[in-house]
Amino acid sequence: MSKITEKVATLAKPVVEEEGCTLWDVEYVREAGTWYLRVLVDKEGGLSIEDCERISRRLDPMLDEADPIPDSYVFEVGSAGAERELKRPGDFEQFMGSEVELRLYQPQNGSKSFVGTLKAYDDGDVTIETGGREMRFEKSKIALVRLHVSI
Repeated sequence: MSKITEKVATLAKPVVEEEGCTLWDVEYVREAGTWYLRVLVDKEGGLSIEDCERISRRLDPMLDEADPIPDSYVFEVGSAGAERELKRPGDFEQFMGSEVELRLYQPQNGSKSFVGTLKAYDDGDVTIETGGREMRFEKSKIALVRLHVSI
């Protein structure tokens, strides 16, 4: 995490937890020329727009006071989403046995994307079961792993 996202996470975590939610991630990204600060949260039983609103109203003045970002940005509080990215070891533990999509930087066996059941996580290396066989991918080759929702 960058210093900005670490500072924001430190500010946000107690507020998010007081509202009965869990802090999933903090993103500070540039999209179409605009900087966005996103606080992504989760809640047992589902997150409502009211949850996001309450957290946003509480965090906004705290961010203004702490001023972790000197430039202008758009502040958003939202759901981590059904197809959230798994980043930390705890994320992988929590969703072991779930269906995931794994994307690679370079094609392997003619594909850069694999969907399967998360079977193992070992120091960044990820094993999924797909098509009846297990496939292990090295951390350095993985671009992203996220939950996958089949329709």
